[in-house]
Amino acid sequence: MPEVNTIERGICKSNKTCCGKLEVTDWLADIKSAVPQDDLVEIRFKNTRKDYFKNVNNLSLKVGDLVAVEGNPGHDIGIVSLMGELVHEQMNRHRVTLNNNGEYRKIYRHAKPVDLDKWKEAISLEHQTMIRSRQIVKDLQLDMKIGDVEYQGDKTKAIFYYIADGRVDFRQLIKVLAENFRIRIEMKQIGARQEAGRIGGIGPCGRELCCSTWMANFVSVSTSAARCQEISLNPQKLAGQCGKLKCCLNFEVDSYLDAQRDFPPTNIPLETENASYSYLKADIFSGTYWYAQHGNGPSNLVPVHVKRVKEVQRLNRRGKKPEKLVVEKYDTGVKEVDTFHNVVGQEDLTRFDRPQRNKRKKSRNKKRHPNPNQRQGQNRSSGNRNQRSRSNNRNSDNR
Repeated sequence: MPEVNTIERGICKSNKTCCGKLEVTDWLADIKSAVPQDDLVEIRFKNTRKDYFKNVNNLSLKVGDLVAVEGNPGHDIGIVSLMGELVHEQMNRHRVTLNNNGEYRKIYRHAKPVDLDKWKEAISLEHQTMIRSRQIVKDLQLDMKIGDVEYQGDKTKAIFYYIADGRVDFRQLIKVLAENFRIRIEMKQIGARQEAGRIGGIGPCGRELCCSTWMANFVSVSTSAARCQEISLNPQKLAGQCGKLKCCLNFEVDSYLDAQRDFPPTNIPLETENASYSYLKADIFSGTYWYAQHGNGPSNLVPVHVKRVKEVQRLNRRGKKPEKLVVEKYDTGVKEVDTFHNVVGQEDLTRFDRPQRNKRKKSRNKKRHPNPNQRQGQNRSSGNRNQRSRSNNRNSDNR
């Protein structure tokens, strides 16, 4: 049997839980509730699919157990991802699937080795089934794309996730797929964001995609979120791996909106006695507007505090023009802080043009010619020795 990528299912090779997609942290695990809880358990399947089942057989379950649950039809294999009081909080966020009688689906038993073997065999067929189904869609000339295939645990049914711009008549496709794979076919349409969440990948930030790790629902993203944050409207930089606007554009919008609540309008030029200035950009959290004088390029920017901008606009509405645009009363807060210090000159462009001194010659000269103080001491000691030798010679001659 070929190698099965069970990590995307949330289990490692030793059938223990690992860091799967949309892992849940039970922050209520150490809190005992006085209200009796229903035996509802959250079960995770491939990638982002989750559902909620009832433990009717009172099985002793823990997070990470592989269980056989009720399917439609047959049974499926899933992983216990959450238990306890937090399950009800999660159920308010996700859609709960009920059976035909309007009741919760049931957990049958712990997964047996036979169930696991069949389940892994079904997982190994998913990739080649997806490739073959894409070829069938191409032959039928349907305007759709098969994004992923998920087999049920008993290998009797498969869910085909597809992407399409509009409505697609895939009745003939279902017949062809059923004849080729001999299974029950279920088609589910997903969007580009859901496809990225199921497939996964690395974003431009260098981290794994948010939609494939922790995001459970998708919120619409518009270009106004980029405008509020003073981000340039470059489609290539604003788009994520799915081709849509990045979900992270919504993460800090509220903070920017709160900071800009009392900001003055930017479409009004500022008039002074000497010149007029037009708005160019803003530093939101420091409360600073950057203005450029008419006739000058954007290289000569003047930082003006928003309070000063309000004051100048108020004077201009009265027909008055201040003498200066920037006054000492309002500190713009723009200070150049050195985050990098070029201590040894390693970042100078002319560092290779300077003549390099030979350190070896210096060391040799130091050995040959020591310090001048030492030289003077040596000269004095040698002079004393010479005087002593001369006086000894004179004494010997007198004798």
